[in-house]
Amino acid sequence: MRVRIFSLLFASFALSTAQETPSVDLRELLQDRDGKLTQLAQGAVGKNGGNQFFYFPTRDEPSTPAKWGLKFETIDFKSGDGTPLHGWFIPAKNKAAKLAKATVVFSHGNAGSISYHIGFCAWLAEAGYNVIMYDYRGFGKSGGSVDRRGMINDVKAAFAYALKRPDIDSHRLISYGHSLGGAQSVTALGETPVKGLRAIIIDGAFASYQTMARVIGGQLGASLVTDELAPKDFVEKLSPVPLLVVHGTRDEVVPVSQGLQLYEAAGKPKTLFEVKSGRHGTALSDDNGAYRKRMLDWIAKTLDG
Repeated sequence: MRVRIFSLLFASFALSTAQETPSVDLRELLQDRDGKLTQLAQGAVGKNGGNQFFYFPTRDEPSTPAKWGLKFETIDFKSGDGTPLHGWFIPAKNKAAKLAKATVVFSHGNAGSISYHIGFCAWLAEAGYNVIMYDYRGFGKSGGSVDRRGMINDVKAAFAYALKRPDIDSHRLISYGHSLGGAQSVTALGETPVKGLRAIIIDGAFASYQTMARVIGGQLGASLVTDELAPKDFVEKLSPVPLLVVHGTRDEVVPVSQGLQLYEAAGKPKTLFEVKSGRHGTALSDDNGAYRKRMLDWIAKTLDG
């Protein structure tokens, strides 16, 4: 019975994360002011059991880059522990891969699989950049199951794969991560710098797993999630690689304060695009892509710098 109650509660937590903020009644329940729900939940899954409930993967593939008018190649590589990972290599549109302006390794957000995130990076291929998209363990067609340490290592594996491709310029790599992907890439690249990495871009990323659990799941959520490998503890280590932090002021999933925390903690050189009225998935696409143009200008200047 305890496990069933906790499962239903966290299902509500998951739905609220993926779609919108919790209702007033659910929000009050999640505050767990007397600590009884926390005791119940910790008894069911352990003190840090909420770490596994932080992620919302799917295994389907409803779309491919072809539906966006882009050529692509299915790629398969392995993470450091041998977990098989799946992804796509999208060459710059109307260019040979070697002649692309650079190659972007895109780390996607939390829900779904790479199929649901093509729109976040298809425009980069159209702008003359190669794009590598991939699924973390437990997502899409990749093997294994979700695990924070393992997924951060999967980010590193994607860059290791990029460095081995003979048809791209491995000295012109860019990291671009949205939401969870931005958070994981900060930690991965802070831990293990990548030779040839010229720029790091994060959009709607968070600084703290525990803070995000509290935002969505109240005190109950925060009590079940650790801050191990939190981006806030690694972002300073990205320097001297130039960092661009993008965050919408009306982000309904990750508060803009989380992006600002990462920006403040980062070393130089760093740039902030605080997008007025931008939401979690629209900061770059709003206003006819005004901030996409600014991001492309920033990339071009960074590559030439």
